[in-house]
Amino acid sequence: MSFTLRSVKVPPNSASLQEARARVFDFFRAACRSIPQIMDIYNLQDVVTVSQLRSTIASEVRKNSNVTNPKVIDLLLFKGMEELNNITEHAKQRHHIIGQYVVGQHGLVKDLDTKDQGISEFLKNFYKSNYF
Repeated sequence: MSFTLRSVKVPPNSASLQEARARVFDFFRAACRSIPQIMDIYNLQDVVTVSQLRSTIASEVRKNSNVTNPKVIDLLLFKGMEELNNITEHAKQRHHIIGQYVVGQHGLVKDLDTKDQGISEFLKNFYKSNYF
């Protein structure tokens, strides 16, 4: 396997918001181009499609769309490049990728109707607060 993102360098600071925005678009393109390689490395074909991963990456980028400081954008961009580098170099395991990018922040849908009927309210709240 060839790792195209092996040499992640600290980019120079963006001079303007437009330059930072252009770098974000370049990062997004690089991340989308590496999706097929990530799907092969982690064998994700049975769990997620390429378009679902692309929309997950887009939502992660859009999460910080309100940031207007170029230095903060550069920092977030560097963190994103490091994350992408770790993923493409197989520094994470399959369940990390599935948990972070396939299932997402909301977690799996829990069926609480059948198994929690005889449990007290205290235990229900305890279990609910300890699910990540």
